[in-house]
Amino acid sequence: MATFNDSDTKVKVRDIMTSPVVTSLEQDSIEHVAKLMSTKNIGGVIITDKENNPVGIITERDIVKRVTAKNLVPKEVKAKDVMSSPVVTVNPDVDINEAARKMSKLDIRRIAVMNKGKLEGIVASKDIVAVMPGIIEIIAEKARINSRNAQRRGSLLVGYCNRCGSWSDTLKDYDGNFLCEECVLDM
Repeated sequence: MATFNDSDTKVKVRDIMTSPVVTSLEQDSIEHVAKLMSTKNIGGVIITDKENNPVGIITERDIVKRVTAKNLVPKEVKAKDVMSSPVVTVNPDVDINEAARKMSKLDIRRIAVMNKGKLEGIVASKDIVAVMPGIIEIIAEKARINSRNAQRRGSLLVGYCNRCGSWSDTLKDYDGNFLCEECVLDM
């Protein structure tokens, strides 16, 4: 089977993060936070203290569950009373697969990107999903290249024939297509 160096296909968090991050102070009202989310067309805001340190996050879901569903008045509720805390963070040099695993394990859709104690960006699950088709294409192409190289070295390939679709334990590379012995003979 074809092998490839997985490190060649790694995408770092810094490559897909959104920066700068939209923030709001913990003393701001939920009305302010909701308007900020609406005008910026985003689903979450990082909440900071007076020194601009991230202390929490408020998402659309938080507003629905902790304000709207309880029939509270948004301009009377402070961000610190609604935010999820602490903020889950990741380093910008981490592979997105690691960030995705962390988000999945913690059942969160957004993760803050911190570098040397400073808020540098934010990654949403939709950011990761957006790059996955490209990563899959890269991996598939590397597998095809490595398969061709293995064939040139005399290695046997197994899989489905590109012409007839039959399974074969002895595929041969014929003008860039992997063909079973019968299809090669027919050519």
